[in-house]
Amino acid sequence: MPREQKKIFVLDTSVILYNHHAIFSFADNDVAVPITVLEELDYFKKGNETKNFEAREFIRIIDKLSLNQSLQNWITIDQPNLGRFRVVMHERENSIDATRIFGENTADHRILNAAISLSEAYPRKKIILVSKDINLRLKAKSLNIMAEDFQTGKIKDLEALYTGSTVIEGLSKVIIDNIYEHDCCLPEEIGIEEPVANHYFILKNSRASVLVFYNPESQRIERIQKKSAYRITPKNAEQVFALHAITHPNIKLVTLQGVAGTGKTLLALAGALDQKKHYKQIYLARPIVPLSNKDIGYLPGDIKSKLNPYMEPLWDNLKFIKNQFTEKEKEYRRITDALEQEKLTITPLAYIRGRSISNVCFIVDEAQNLTPHEVKTIITRAGENTKIIFTGDIYQIDTPYLDSQSNGLSYLIDKIKHHEIYAHVRLEKGERSHLANLANELL
Repeated sequence: MPREQKKIFVLDTSVILYNHHAIFSFADNDVAVPITVLEELDYFKKGNETKNFEAREFIRIIDKLSLNQSLQNWITIDQPNLGRFRVVMHERENSIDATRIFGENTADHRILNAAISLSEAYPRKKIILVSKDINLRLKAKSLNIMAEDFQTGKIKDLEALYTGSTVIEGLSKVIIDNIYEHDCCLPEEIGIEEPVANHYFILKNSRASVLVFYNPESQRIERIQKKSAYRITPKNAEQVFALHAITHPNIKLVTLQGVAGTGKTLLALAGALDQKKHYKQIYLARPIVPLSNKDIGYLPGDIKSKLNPYMEPLWDNLKFIKNQFTEKEKEYRRITDALEQEKLTITPLAYIRGRSISNVCFIVDEAQNLTPHEVKTIITRAGENTKIIFTGDIYQIDTPYLDSQSNGLSYLIDKIKHHEIYAHVRLEKGERSHLANLANELL
């Protein structure tokens, strides 16, 4: 194919802050980075958040690739089957000026001008603006510029996302009675030819049912008995499965996905407390997503008072568990002592960075607000005897550049399913209250 027929992808800042390796994701097509993007990355490079890390890493990549070369020229990316890249100015006189059309000289409009400049300089090539910002993509299309979301790390078919459990109906009374008698059976006996590690089943006939899972170690379907953790008792089959995964010693990575009120965080915390004797510490963390995407620095007070509103839902779950006991009961005192001795720590996710997570049960709440890279970073920090539990609702995204298909929780569920140290449960039935269920169903 002639070189002129290949595409030029123009990267927005949001793409780089999502994945600093984005420049390597476009096969043998060319990649253009507007000078405005470099200006914005200069602003983002300072700080300890993931976006700051992404900005710094991308700057290092560009610096290395452009060694002894001018960024205004096309530079071949020194990797097999990849194209070229360059930095694009927006100084040339375009037939269309986005800053004039939209009435404001913003970074987004200068990026649009860079894409327009390329389309006029290379009329035979297809110019495509790549952005995680939906509104910028719409503005581009309104100017007749092709625009698309960054697809790397995005789940193609959300409807087919792994659920972690299956209902099998119409089984004979003999099979179900046998499972109750022996607590197990072979996969073939329930019609499973290629069993998935730690997959859960509800086995039914017209008169009885039993909850089971496939144990990859014994290679058998094993019965699960309903049990409580710190007096938190599962109210449906999915919650039984979730608590089983949380408390099973051989399952080191758990994801719980479901809408508000399905008990994800409460079960994770209760299960971790039930198993705390096996770990040195329990970390309960969540990413901070400030209102209207403002930095928390604008809030009044010291750092603790700034963070308290974001951590309050976690404290609410802990208080609910404590209130299952009287102040004189040993379980109540154990929770209090664990907090005082920092054996149980509730903290923003950013504050976990740099800490060792060996011999720890690590619960990450609201994981749908993490990028795939952030999820990977957390898991790769796991040391010996560490268990990580991610909870979240993939349809409740609070960050502007993520969606149900590109967030870290969806990515993790899709990529790591079927591994023998991993279990996933999708919680579907809300148990918070009839009012909460009504809101989830009708609003």
